[in-house]
Amino acid sequence: MIASSVCETVLAAALSRGGTFAEIFYEDSRRFAMTLRSGKIENAAVSRPCGAGIRVYDGLRSIYVYTCDVTQEGLLRAARRAAAAVTDTRGRGRDVTLESREVANIHPVRRLMLSVPANERADILRAADSAARAVSPKITQVTAGLASREQHVLIANSEGLYVQDTRVYTRLTCSAIASDGAENQTGSENPGALMGFELFDSRVDPSAVGRKAAQTASAMLDAPYCRAGEMPVVIAGGFGGVIFHEACGHSLEATSVEPGMSEFCGRLGQQIAAPCVTAIDDGTMPGEWGSENIDDEGTPTTRLVLIENGILKNYMIDRLNGLKMGMAPTGSGRRESYAYAPTSRMRNTFIAAGQDDEEEMIRTMGDGLYAAKMGGGSVNPATGEFNFAVQEGYLVKDGRIVSPVRGASLIGRGKEILMRIDRVGREMTMGQGMCGSLSGSVPTNVGQPTIRVSRLTVGGK
Repeated sequence: MIASSVCETVLAAALSRGGTFAEIFYEDSRRFAMTLRSGKIENAAVSRPCGAGIRVYDGLRSIYVYTCDVTQEGLLRAARRAAAAVTDTRGRGRDVTLESREVANIHPVRRLMLSVPANERADILRAADSAARAVSPKITQVTAGLASREQHVLIANSEGLYVQDTRVYTRLTCSAIASDGAENQTGSENPGALMGFELFDSRVDPSAVGRKAAQTASAMLDAPYCRAGEMPVVIAGGFGGVIFHEACGHSLEATSVEPGMSEFCGRLGQQIAAPCVTAIDDGTMPGEWGSENIDDEGTPTTRLVLIENGILKNYMIDRLNGLKMGMAPTGSGRRESYAYAPTSRMRNTFIAAGQDDEEEMIRTMGDGLYAAKMGGGSVNPATGEFNFAVQEGYLVKDGRIVSPVRGASLIGRGKEILMRIDRVGREMTMGQGMCGSLSGSVPTNVGQPTIRVSRLTVGGK
């Protein structure tokens, strides 16, 4: 890590020509990745990204310079380049005194990935591969991956903050392809957590991961195409929460709200969802994929109620956008690495559990679609318009699931789907993903109970 005395010198250099605020974000990470394809280990790689970013506020404008030279001279060189772009002379020639702050670690790690014998790591991949292949002779290819990131960060700023944190991420990915010789279908599972290798002691069963991926691929291979039209849709929990994440979550980030590019601008205190909907962005959940002790600006992480009983309560706010909006940061400032300036991002974002029975949702929906697993999609935060693929879907007739269907997509607008949710199940589960935005790709959890949308456009063949 960088000594506080060095940080004080670098921050003073960043403010030497003016500016109202300066910050150092230092990162030293260790990454591991191993891949098994067609039953063979293809690669096992270790890397160590290390560098620092210097940020200076020039009024309400941010200047960002980053470097992989973390010697004192390298940091000073980056700080002087940032200072050279400053036009606001306030704060010129300021001295900086730092005070170390301790952070309580609510995500203890028992086994770091790189401390685990290589054969034990490979056994995780082999278990997933073997279970996937046992599902059906139509499973023609399985790819499994094991990845970890041990990220050590230091954040120092001109307000006197000097704080350090360590985040350890572990993830298993498995993709299975089913083929009948003419067509292919893919199923995937990608569980992860803010944990070490102990993830596989109790939370994640590699065999179950492989089996589930292969079952999705097999079910979709023989399924007829989904019909298109407007119909009731029941969306399963876990990764089904990607609908809320994309169709609403991004529109509640200050990155979209502050410049007026969100459909929810100026709507705090107003109803934006059905009364049965409460949505939360929580970075304090121990061991969860999107959690942290502090955000990438050094602000303690928080549990933030976004929507309560349909009423918009909060936005997710980083430091710079908070200044522009006249609102306090919410511990939501995140970035992929030292190569990115931070901005407001989601963490563990989910629709909270409700009171409705999952079987009753389907039994009383008439004809419609049950989306058991969601795939990728896209959204325009300014309008809330979205389009998402359904990776695993089932046709519902007269309140009964009758057959799998493929090729389904869900199409609509965020504010419309929120108001049309008429059932929220009792058990909330989450799925893990990587979310891309202005500050790069960061780990996020998406989640929800099983929910029912009374009317939604379904795209099909």
